[in-house]
Amino acid sequence: MSKRSAIIFTALILGLGWAIRGHFGHEHGAAWAGAMGALAIIVASKRKDWALRLAPLAVLTGIGWGAGGMMSYGIIVGIGRGTDFANVYYGLAMLGVIGGLYGFLGGGLFGLGLESTNTKKPAWASLFTEMIAGGLLAWYVLIAQFEWKMTPPRSELWAACFGASLALAWFLYRNGFHRALRVAGYSALGAGFGFAFGNFLQTMGNVTGLSFNWWNVMEFTLGFCGGLGMAYGVFTREWPESIAPSKAANWLALLFLLFVIPGTNIIQSMELEDFVRGAERMGMANPLSFAHTQVAVAWLVVLIFVIGVAMTYKRFVSSEETTESFAPFFLFAVTIYYLIFSEIKKLLFFSVGVKQLEQYLYWVILFITLIMWLRSRGKSSQAFIPSHRESWKRWISIIALFLIVLAVTTFISIHSHGSMPGAHTRF
Repeated sequence: MSKRSAIIFTALILGLGWAIRGHFGHEHGAAWAGAMGALAIIVASKRKDWALRLAPLAVLTGIGWGAGGMMSYGIIVGIGRGTDFANVYYGLAMLGVIGGLYGFLGGGLFGLGLESTNTKKPAWASLFTEMIAGGLLAWYVLIAQFEWKMTPPRSELWAACFGASLALAWFLYRNGFHRALRVAGYSALGAGFGFAFGNFLQTMGNVTGLSFNWWNVMEFTLGFCGGLGMAYGVFTREWPESIAPSKAANWLALLFLLFVIPGTNIIQSMELEDFVRGAERMGMANPLSFAHTQVAVAWLVVLIFVIGVAMTYKRFVSSEETTESFAPFFLFAVTIYYLIFSEIKKLLFFSVGVKQLEQYLYWVILFITLIMWLRSRGKSSQAFIPSHRESWKRWISIIALFLIVLAVTTFISIHSHGSMPGAHTRF
């Protein structure tokens, strides 16, 4: 793929994953989406050393993007739907912060995984200890002591993610992982802009009166722009030869991706009460039995994918020449896996289920990415084109432009509608 195609490919995959994440939410939903973004970059790069470690790299990225799932932003989204400049600008800016924290953690850990070599290995235990300590300290100082609350009365765990991000940034800087720090920065920029601009699109969509899941548009925009940023940070730098793969780490990571994350999504997001209500809407005679069946089907899907993908992986890794072929297979398997989960969750397999248009658009996006990959088969990757090195002036200019764009979108938003359902005020 060319650099442009590789970046768009990643953006579409992560955008798709983040849109599906809206059905599941929280850390477990975001982790699945983040892992998809990492796999997309590995597939587009066509680097054998990355393909050999695709599962651990995907897990690292999933942990980073998933950690941000603890943050609450419902009230902030509502503030962005207001009618006065100060409140709406605050709402969009804070969504930029929240999205930026998602991207920084996810992009930073992914970049660190890519930059790890046999001669330069990060101290993972020390890093995660520092991130946890930084998160707890930042929350205690900013929230418990100073009471600088972003989204009262909801959870203020954004402060914990902020502290963890600072700890990650300091670790990367002092240990010389500058490529990873750059990926974190661009991921944060993309995801931050995507969340803020996505909320603007959601508001404008509701203004049109068209029946569509505009909240899902906001989620897709967050993932799409976050994917743009993360892929740009990767494909505009040269990278050293990656650390030698570990069989044990690969198998444990595969288990985490194929069983732990999906299983957690079932336990946390596929609740019997939701399926019972769906069965009642469809007029089924035994709603509780239907609900138990849906959960059982979800676990059956897990079993099928765990066995099927594990057997395929074992066959591929038996020959080093075919290892790179496993990367695209695994990416699309994980993506279809998540799509099937969303179909089960939304009852789309039933004639009178919740047939929302975005469910069909998910498959369209999957088809587009599949075509993009098929067109690149047999061709060497041209994605890596080093860009100019950034300076502090460049980053200050980017942030200033971001704030100006937020001001323009705020002005347009407040003059496009009156009072809207779900709107909130902070001041």
